[in-house]
Amino acid sequence: MDERSLFLFSSDDLRRRFERALDLECDLDPMILRARQLRQQGSTPQARCLEQELLPLF
Repeated sequence: MDERSLFLFSSDDLRRRFERALDLECDLDPMILRARQLRQQGSTPQARCLEQELLPLF
């Protein structure tokens, strides 16, 4: 989407678009997406290793 076209939407339109994106389970972190993809491909051990990297250190 062109950055200038965002100004054509009202704040309610932008909020609805954002909520729709969340409903589609759009993850913002590429590591989460990669872990999900590995699980879908049946690479569970690799997915677990990647998920360990996402855990907090404390």
